[in-house]
Amino acid sequence: MPIRVAQIGTGNVGVHALRALVTNPEFELTGVWVSSDAKAGKDAGELAGLDVSTGIAATTDLDAVLATRPQCAVYTAMADNRLPEALDDYRRILAAGINVVGSSAVFLQYPWQVIPPEMLTPLEDAAREGNSSLFVNGIDPGFANDLLPLALAGTCQNVQQIRCMEIVDYATYDSATVMFDVMGFGKPIDEIPMLLQPGVLSLAWGSVVRQLAAGLGIELDEVTERYEREPAPADFDIASGHIPQGSAAALRFEVLGMVDSQPAVVLEHVTRLREDLRPDWPQPTQPGGSYRIEITGEPSYAVDVCVSSPNGDHNHAGLVATAMRVVNAIPAVVAAPPGIRTTLDLPLVTGRGLYTAS
Repeated sequence: MPIRVAQIGTGNVGVHALRALVTNPEFELTGVWVSSDAKAGKDAGELAGLDVSTGIAATTDLDAVLATRPQCAVYTAMADNRLPEALDDYRRILAAGINVVGSSAVFLQYPWQVIPPEMLTPLEDAAREGNSSLFVNGIDPGFANDLLPLALAGTCQNVQQIRCMEIVDYATYDSATVMFDVMGFGKPIDEIPMLLQPGVLSLAWGSVVRQLAAGLGIELDEVTERYEREPAPADFDIASGHIPQGSAAALRFEVLGMVDSQPAVVLEHVTRLREDLRPDWPQPTQPGGSYRIEITGEPSYAVDVCVSSPNGDHNHAGLVATAMRVVNAIPAVVAAPPGIRTTLDLPLVTGRGLYTAS
């Protein structure tokens, strides 16, 4: 019998999740929530970019979607600039007895010792009340820095450090909110955006280093962060808008989990808006970008993950991968004990039932 699923959000990630829910017979779509009146009333098939009619009209009323009694909700609504509202959405959904898989807020990948109890306890209480489970993941934070590095670490005799890197050109990433308001691209180089305010990097990606440490069975002494930025050498345009000369056009940051003053687990991002910026910074394996896992130990590993798609560039492929990491986990999350679930306690999701002939 198909699993009854609702879709919450139909943006850059949500559209790919919705397409899977409509087309995969393992799922039965019950409802769709959207954030804008412009999308309200449209058929789910149209919002998914499919030439089908599902008979399910999108709505801005979350209660109406929950009233369809799905077994699981796929939550891909924007959370970066509406964090209190997103966390309250999760609380309401879980308390209603509905399991949730989501792509944000990213610190929910592994929230313990990352967010304060007053943010975490209501979610844990709601999951207990509703006998429901929550799993937040994607690609980064997500499988590029939990599933893959921990699998590799499981083949080592010893590990001195795990470093996970995203090295990506964001020029084709079309989200003005993320690019300008959150990450600060296109803004004066001395203006500190939301992402680079003290402690925010450690909040957003602290889940990565904390989970890796938990996987290794070590206690971190502290989590630190550092970053550097590069100004645009000239005016140019990207998918999200205009980048003036002298404004922020490249960013490199690290979130470091420290043990005895040594970085035991590291999350590093190298984000460019043009490939010629800061050639001295780490370079991707494929044009556009790649994800890199470096394990220093016995043996040591260096693995590059290159995502691509016949339907778009690396950023498109990454959005599809983010959506499908959580959608494909739905059966495991529905079957899981109540509470916040992570890669450390979910079974391996293998892609069962996804084969299609070329």
